Amino acid sequence: MSKNELLRAENVSQVFGGLRAVSNFDMQINRGELIGLIGPNGAGKTTVFNFITGVYQPTTGEVEFDGKSVVGLAPYEITQRGIARTFQNIRLFSELSVLDNVKIAKHCHTKYGLLESIFRVGRYESEEKQIEDECRELLKIFKLEDKIDETAKNLPYGAQRRLEIARALATQPKLLLLDEPAAGMNPQETHELMEMIRWIRKNFGLTVLLIEHDMSLVMGICERLYVLEYGMIIATGTPEEIQNNPEVIRAYLGAETIN
Repeated sequence: MSKNELLRAENVSQVFGGLRAVSNFDMQINRGELIGLIGPNGAGKTTVFNFITGVYQPTTGEVEFDGKSVVGLAPYEITQRGIARTFQNIRLFSELSVLDNVKIAKHCHTKYGLLESIFRVGRYESEEKQIEDECRELLKIFKLEDKIDETAKNLPYGAQRRLEIARALATQPKLLLLDEPAAGMNPQETHELMEMIRWIRKNFGLTVLLIEHDMSLVMGICERLYVLEYGMIIATGTPEEIQNNPEVIRAYLGAETIN
């Protein structure tokens, strides 16, 4: 694994009973890249996210992040190493406040111990103040500072999406995985999301891996694309190369959709 590589998946297969969801999957992502993973429904895209983040353990193959294997690690351990994700179906703590949703994510890096938290002594007070200050700043970036005390489930859909991304960023990731972030958004919201992803990548110094069906978003911001069909990579390349790839057009995009 070269110094510039952040994530490498080699010959990964994911089998559930007799179903091979992903087969012989290879991917390399360099630091700072914005990569798209596309394919038809059921192609195995979310399965890829799940074995990268430890939700599933690969049946075969290797996944390395920042030079070390993450196979066998629990999701919280992978989060601590620097991989964060959002979900196709928003998964907020719906009954908690906007602020508490982000504070929970921050706690994966706290240093105070159990007794310090029970008795509120030692590092507890100073760390909790720092966490709240940082969360408030993060919510301000995502234009949610006036919603801090609202219950998450009461936010409009677009605001819930922004909150989910803010919560992911609160874990201080090196790699951010976005699973269909534009799902359910109108064209104006999708355009704003595109600009937000660009801004996040630049200002947080992140590497981004994106699953998305909205081709205008994918082609507008991604530098390289991987195309999945039936759990196998059928093409890789720049957006222009993918747009003109006959195998991709046949399998997924269609001559009219891709342009």
